Amino acid sequence: MLVDGGFAQLEDIEKVSSPEVGVRVYAPVQKPRKEGRDPHQPLPGDSVAIAAWRQRMGTPEAKEIYQERASTAECVNAISRNRGLRQFLVRGLQKVRTVVLWFAIAHNLLRAVALRAQAAVAPVGD
Repeated sequence: MLVDGGFAQLEDIEKVSSPEVGVRVYAPVQKPRKEGRDPHQPLPGDSVAIAAWRQRMGTPEAKEIYQERASTAECVNAISRNRGLRQFLVRGLQKVRTVVLWFAIAHNLLRAVALRAQAAVAPVGD
């Protein structure tokens, strides 16, 4: 799961990292309050899941994976806002999910059409 740094809460990381859920979180570690402390080293009160997340985010592999977030999630969010999804005009979780699902379906269909058109124009490689 790629998470924006502003939305990464330790409690949430711990919940989704549990064996029952089994999600690997990629979210930037906040800068330490204490000068000179490595932010990727576990703190004394960290749980196993939080310590693993901190250490994982210090690796070059995790940094590379997290960079994918900008090219995937941010683009879709911007496109959705440009198509009018700025605030929900419905109430209730079921109705909001329905609106989001329709936006996701429309986005995927438009991307499929654009990619097919692009493939039709592109020259065939050797």
